[in-house]
Amino acid sequence: MTATHVSDHEYLKKILLAPVYDVAVASELSYMSLLSAELGNEIFLKREDQQPVKSFKLRGAYNRICSLSEKQLQAGVIGASAGNHAQGLAYSAKMKGIQATIVMPETTPDIKVDAVRRFGGENVNVVLHGTSFDQASNHAKALCKTHGYTFVPPFDDPDVIAGQGTVARELLEQNPNLDILFIAVGGGGLAAGIAVYLKQLKPSIKIVAVESEESACFIKAKAQGEPTELESVGIFADGVAVKIMGQETFRLCNRLVDETITVTNDEICGAIKDIFDDTRVIAEPAGALSVAAIRKYAKQHDLNGKKLGGILCGANINFHTLRYVSERCELGEQKEAVFAVKIPETKGAFKQFCECVGAKAITEFNYRYASESEAHIFVGVKLKGGQQEFAALQGDLESKGYDCVNLTDNELAKLHVRHMVGGRPPTILNEQVFSFEFPERPGALLNFLNTLGEQWNITLFHYRNHGAAEGLVLAGFDIAPESRDDFNQHVAELGYKVEEVTDNPAYRFFLSQPA
Repeated sequence: MTATHVSDHEYLKKILLAPVYDVAVASELSYMSLLSAELGNEIFLKREDQQPVKSFKLRGAYNRICSLSEKQLQAGVIGASAGNHAQGLAYSAKMKGIQATIVMPETTPDIKVDAVRRFGGENVNVVLHGTSFDQASNHAKALCKTHGYTFVPPFDDPDVIAGQGTVARELLEQNPNLDILFIAVGGGGLAAGIAVYLKQLKPSIKIVAVESEESACFIKAKAQGEPTELESVGIFADGVAVKIMGQETFRLCNRLVDETITVTNDEICGAIKDIFDDTRVIAEPAGALSVAAIRKYAKQHDLNGKKLGGILCGANINFHTLRYVSERCELGEQKEAVFAVKIPETKGAFKQFCECVGAKAITEFNYRYASESEAHIFVGVKLKGGQQEFAALQGDLESKGYDCVNLTDNELAKLHVRHMVGGRPPTILNEQVFSFEFPERPGALLNFLNTLGEQWNITLFHYRNHGAAEGLVLAGFDIAPESRDDFNQHVAELGYKVEEVTDNPAYRFFLSQPA
């Protein structure tokens, strides 16, 4: 039976008969009292972090394995994943007593590789191959043909979709009165499974699909009328970092999901903090998407007194990622703003500026002498009234003669420049600045530098490990006009994702030579 032949009624039957509770638990639906009070709505969170593998992926993987014949079980299964699907498949294979091969990219953080081996034990063979999910997936499919394994896909399969749909079965029993349900979408398996169940039993419930702004493959698929590959995806919310959603998941979501919404990395970080404040659980970025959307959607639509639900779909976070989250969460909640200001380089000017800021709590302050006439500062302030409060502060500063630039939504400023304020070249250079992404593994930074070569002098460099699968670098080069074409060709041959940011205002304000 192919995916396109599965009717809604057949999905309902599959979900009701799915044997997922051999391995999974009926996760709690927690009331978020703090966030509910703040937003004026009743907010409930489905706690899939309570699964043995800390994500919902166990449901779909186990349900798929249970659908296999004895011959297929004896031959073993294979899958490709850098995260939660790998752990769900490993745990399922161990519980069923079968052999599983799991192909993971070489760039996968050790914490995830170790977790797969721990969950699978002697039943699992981990193969590290390639530097991306696509390379790992292609290798898994090649091994599948060679050895006769059965491939267990992460989302685009009726039995996987039905397994994920058991979340909706519990949800409807725990609270049948939800007005709106928010569901994170990567490949679409969770949203498809939940939607095909709920829309048959409670069609009045509104389902909102939530995507990261950096990996909105469902929105692109809707615009094109079919799953269409994104050119690139963001690296922060790796659990939903999917370039193209599945054919069957798109068929279901396109028909059954009512709305879509995207959220930024800062909004995701704010949601991780919201979840922690209410539950003391640290969600992974993808696991916090639904809460990020609840906060955003409730404010956009001025909701009040509604019952809103979200899915905490995973809590497998790399600990080092918390550094990034802690820096960005209050920006996401609009409780902090960062901005740049030029002030006169005169005695007492620094104090006068602080007096203008008034009693607001300053969260960050970087000062640098720029010339005999002016200084540049990078400032963070805590807000109680959101961006409207900052707009009032900015207007007040400008009325007093300060040149003030809001950098709250400037990614380059928040990721790199805030750590580099004041670094200007002492002599005139043909400086051009670029942001790079490269695979993160031991020795990756040195390999990156070696690959860049020594043809052009590096004039600026900033790198910070955020515990993700890719490293992020800001680099400047002294490029003579006559050698720019050669440089462009060299960079194109490197194979890294690269973007020129020479004209970015954060760079111009703090790091470039004066005009």
